[in-house]
Amino acid sequence: MTPSEYCQEKAAKSGSSFYYAFLFLPPERRLAITALYAFCREVDDVVDECTDPSIARIKLAWWRTQIEAMFQGKPEHPVTLALAPHLKPFDITQERLLAIIDGMEMDLDQTRYLDWPGLEKYCWHVAGVVGELSAGIFGYRDSATLQYASKLGIAFQLTNIIRDVGDDARRGRIYLPISDLQQFGVRAADVLNSQYSDNFSALMAFEAKRARKLYREAVDALPECDRRAQRPGLMMAAIYHALLEEIEHEKWQVLDQRISLTPIRKFWLAWKNFVGAGRSVLKQIRRSSDPS
Repeated sequence: MTPSEYCQEKAAKSGSSFYYAFLFLPPERRLAITALYAFCREVDDVVDECTDPSIARIKLAWWRTQIEAMFQGKPEHPVTLALAPHLKPFDITQERLLAIIDGMEMDLDQTRYLDWPGLEKYCWHVAGVVGELSAGIFGYRDSATLQYASKLGIAFQLTNIIRDVGDDARRGRIYLPISDLQQFGVRAADVLNSQYSDNFSALMAFEAKRARKLYREAVDALPECDRRAQRPGLMMAAIYHALLEEIEHEKWQVLDQRISLTPIRKFWLAWKNFVGAGRSVLKQIRRSSDPS
């Protein structure tokens, strides 16, 4: 198995919404984004699959050495071997890759976040910086596109947090800010014990509103000159935004189930926004975040 095949298999097995956007990229960019995604999966799996935090720290430290070796021209792991040829062409920096690992280590250091600024920092490390790297691979002319990509990544991560409240609780984690729980009168014990209430629904609606605001801020920051190049990000936005709508339609029943979209629906949303250069999702995001 070649390094690129290894990354392709890693991406395909994940079933992630990102995979559907990769399908529409030219070969070189598709290889680059698939290698980047495989790296993100590798370091994320370290935290998710290691029950001993000390072992997880050792593995993340090892990944730091792999990143350093790659930038010294000595890649070893299949992922770094696949990623190495794309570093310079797509401005994939060591600083950003290490920032992703920093985000994974945050999961080892804390299971609660006091407020939104604290959670937003975490979201940037595990998703916002990935958005910036992805924007470089997709291609851009205006540096303002990086702001769009970072904000969109944070919106994706918050959508994931909303979807995974129950799954995370079963791992002893609550990403929803403590200040938000207090504001809506939801106890941590209620979340950990899968206790629904009107207060919990109100909390979820509040978090969804925050996510929609992030989507709106992201698409409003995207320069027109880069919209076509950034279609893959907009295709992912269509899928994630539709997922958020589906969660609301299911009345925030996220404590005892994992709400998702079917593969065919994901593919349709991706295709629709590829053909329309993202016009459909731009319209949907702006309509759903309109205060009126």
